[in-house]
Amino acid sequence: LCLPCHVSDFDWSSIDTSHLPSSYKTNSQQEKELLQLADHFLQQYTHLCPDRKPLFIHPVNECGVQKFVSMTVRPTLLPYPDLYYWSGCASFVCDYLIMEPLKCPITPPSSLYSPTTILKYQRGNCFDFTVLLCSLLIGAGYDAYCVHGYATLEMCSLDQTQELCPRLRKPPEVRPAVKEDPNKYRIKYPLEPQSKFELQQKAKKEEETESAQEEEREGEVEVEKPKRDPLHGLRVHAWVLVLSGKRNVPETFFINPFTGDSHSITDECFLGIESLWNHRNYWVNMQDCRKGCKDLSFDLSDSVCWEIMFTESNKPSQLPTESPKKDTADMVSDPSDVLQEKEEIEMSFEMPLSWVAQIKVSCREYENPFSRGKKVILYNKAKLEKWAAYANGDGLVERLTVYADSDRTEELEVKEWFKHREDLLYMREVNKQTQLITDHFGPGHPLLLKALSYTSLEPETGHTVEFYHTARVDGLWKRFENATEMTEHFVGREDFLHMRHIEFGERDKRMEKAGITADANPRPIVQIKEYFHRNPEKPADEDIEERIFMVIDDIIQLSYHLELHDTIASKVVFCRVIGREKREDEIFLSRENSVTYQPWSPGKHKNMLHLYDLLWELRAEQKELKQQVRDSEAEV
Repeated sequence: LCLPCHVSDFDWSSIDTSHLPSSYKTNSQQEKELLQLADHFLQQYTHLCPDRKPLFIHPVNECGVQKFVSMTVRPTLLPYPDLYYWSGCASFVCDYLIMEPLKCPITPPSSLYSPTTILKYQRGNCFDFTVLLCSLLIGAGYDAYCVHGYATLEMCSLDQTQELCPRLRKPPEVRPAVKEDPNKYRIKYPLEPQSKFELQQKAKKEEETESAQEEEREGEVEVEKPKRDPLHGLRVHAWVLVLSGKRNVPETFFINPFTGDSHSITDECFLGIESLWNHRNYWVNMQDCRKGCKDLSFDLSDSVCWEIMFTESNKPSQLPTESPKKDTADMVSDPSDVLQEKEEIEMSFEMPLSWVAQIKVSCREYENPFSRGKKVILYNKAKLEKWAAYANGDGLVERLTVYADSDRTEELEVKEWFKHREDLLYMREVNKQTQLITDHFGPGHPLLLKALSYTSLEPETGHTVEFYHTARVDGLWKRFENATEMTEHFVGREDFLHMRHIEFGERDKRMEKAGITADANPRPIVQIKEYFHRNPEKPADEDIEERIFMVIDDIIQLSYHLELHDTIASKVVFCRVIGREKREDEIFLSRENSVTYQPWSPGKHKNMLHLYDLLWELRAEQKELKQQVRDSEAEV
């Protein structure tokens, strides 16, 4: 009983074939001879293998004319860089065409339309997808073949609701080399003695709890597990086989034309193969497929595993190019060799050129592959939406929504990908639980932005900004700012600065009430902290590790790095003189407002002139730092 899973809303019988070339409507003499040979091969195959299903050899085309399947393949290389690679060809075919199920799921179709007609109407079944994809792959130089076989219900019906979205798959982890344990030969002391009875009771309780949990899981799996397909192993499907060798393909693999994904030849979704073909020949599988395709040999030259329809006439000769001259008597003495050679020549058959017109895809069709405006793919707890490059005004081309449940009702995370934006935004991540938004930018942004994380675009609400630090003069890599603080991280600076932390006070509330803007009423800077890496060219007691400017309290504190043998760091503190009025461009230094502690070196910092020069430099740097902080606020 053949019952389609759903009826297509497109009527193929109403398409206009009057404009098609004559090769679509008639067969040449060479094509007629080819069909006769194919019929003869089919008769022999049916006689020798009466239990096998009929082969898919010469279905009718859109004009109702019988055509040999190998001649429907039209090798084509389209002028788009992505289509020079198998992944680009597969993505284009699965995005451009709308999938239609076979009218009868357990038999191949009675017709096979040309790739040009399939491209025109942007729809087709698995055989139409496969022939078009195989034509593009052979044109790009791959050793590709169309496969007629059997697959699972999910693959035949394009049901991906039980699969993990490719965007969520983690790359394989590269495990580091196992190093020898340095404690391998150390003496192992006996552990604290434990009661065997207590350990047995503990293990017994763990087993009981595990068995109860397993029963619960099995009950859940039974609810979620789909029913067994009554047509398992009988559902017909077509896909592409790519053999290793050409185009530096390292190993043989399958391509599912509905999804564009590559699969191992041992994938359990593929249940068997009847035949395969390319633009030159046709092969019938003579191997046992009771275990699927995992044990199949794809050496097509092996006549035990694969029955070839036409003897390959383009094989390289096994003889040397210049053979020694033989005696005429030797040549005539064995006439059976001559007859055998004559039979081989007659059996060899050169495939005619394809009857299909040249495959063409315009630039507009290539850039707008989705006939329905967009494509929606449902995965396990995820939904993937795709648009053409210029379909949305904001440049949105792809959106992935991750859900907490299989019914896809509660959103956890949304990822969006963009193209051709002026601000070079290419990806946005939205955490629906925390409402945190992270924007990712490509190189070349005017502010050299790499990523921006925020919950609100209002100022001083908490923003984390990452920069392309190699393109910035100051080496700024990351900046975090909220209402009370700002932290900046640096990389590769000549002064070895790697972090700066700024604390802000509250704004003047009287000015806020008066309606003065935030720019005119900046937050007061309370404290600036800077942290430096070790500079190996300086002595440790002269190399600053931490520098603190307490702006409001007018205190400057320096902490120096430690040498390997040191335990206490050197410090210098400059304090404000109590009772003395602070004036611009004036530095007052005395023993009362300077504290130095440098236990591991000569008393250089005890020299008041040196401390005066140091304090003068620090005052100037503090003034520059305050301006840099204001510039950072403005940049945010």
